[in-house]
Amino acid sequence: YCVDTAAVYRNEEDIGYALGTLLNKYGIEREEIFVTTKLAPSHHGNPQAIRDAVERSLKALRLSHIDLYLIHWPGASGIPESSIENIKLRSKTWETLAELKSQGFLRSIGVSNYNIKHLEILLEDCKGVRPAVNQVELHPHYTQKPLIEFCKKEGIHVQAYSSLGTSSDETLLTDPTVCRIAKELNVSPAQVLLKWALQQGIGIIPKAAQPQHIRNNFQLNFTIRDAQMAELSSLPQRKYAWNPDNVV
Repeated sequence: YCVDTAAVYRNEEDIGYALGTLLNKYGIEREEIFVTTKLAPSHHGNPQAIRDAVERSLKALRLSHIDLYLIHWPGASGIPESSIENIKLRSKTWETLAELKSQGFLRSIGVSNYNIKHLEILLEDCKGVRPAVNQVELHPHYTQKPLIEFCKKEGIHVQAYSSLGTSSDETLLTDPTVCRIAKELNVSPAQVLLKWALQQGIGIIPKAAQPQHIRNNFQLNFTIRDAQMAELSSLPQRKYAWNPDNVV
């Protein structure tokens, strides 16, 4: 079971309570739960602030270690996106996270919203610890093909967020091609969008509040045909979330 959260989501305590309650209630072992959380941009480059942030997350989540800890954003709060200071602060942040990993608090570390340029800079000076994951916006309207190819070449697992678009914009879920293919496969548009990523070896972390939606998100035991995959991957491109490309 994968749980994805972040300090800025302000739900780590709720997740910690749920984990503490449900693991005992249902006899689930800690090793069966994979927890991801993220460092807020306001802590970039400050070793003590980073350690304090990790400690707060561990306490809130009621865990002795975090399975995957991500740098949430390549830019630092209060620093212009065009400033090379972002590069220096990211480097210091990664160095601190690598130390926390060596100390056992973090099982693996990675990044989120990094483009190829950000990854190349990191890999040049990654303190001997390569990023395990790059979590990015990715769906048929924003396929990020060059980034996926780069990450695969470098052994970085790609994890998709906003697989279904956003709650304020259902353009992706109502896309005529997505809906037609869903009808052809006798599944929902959401299931098509999730399976599109999985068939490329991309991880997914769909957000769902309704129990039936959560169940549907697990029911992906079907195959999208090659021609259908090609159609989905050739749709007009549009980004729904924030854009990190302006961050140096």
